[in-house]
Amino acid sequence: MTHLPTDVRAAFRLFAFYLRNGTLDVDLLGFDYWDALQHGSDLEMVFAIFSNVLEVDEHGRTVNDGDAQYRVAQWIRARQDPGYVVDPPFEPWETELH
Repeated sequence: MTHLPTDVRAAFRLFAFYLRNGTLDVDLLGFDYWDALQHGSDLEMVFAIFSNVLEVDEHGRTVNDGDAQYRVAQWIRARQDPGYVVDPPFEPWETELH
């Protein structure tokens, strides 16, 4: 394989759109979170979580892009709301930077 499958590229494109548009899981993130992501390390973690959680089947199709987006939304919420409890807690592999 020389390029990411089309489905994976589309998942990243839509994720970036929702993230920047302020519409990433609006039920969980009912606040303007974009200004909080202006630090490079926070934005780096957002994309790390999305890419670590995203699963692709043997045909190159994403199978859980909604779940990957939700895990990112949980991380953003926890960064902005100290009282929010991430459930289930993040596993080390979900937040690993590569």
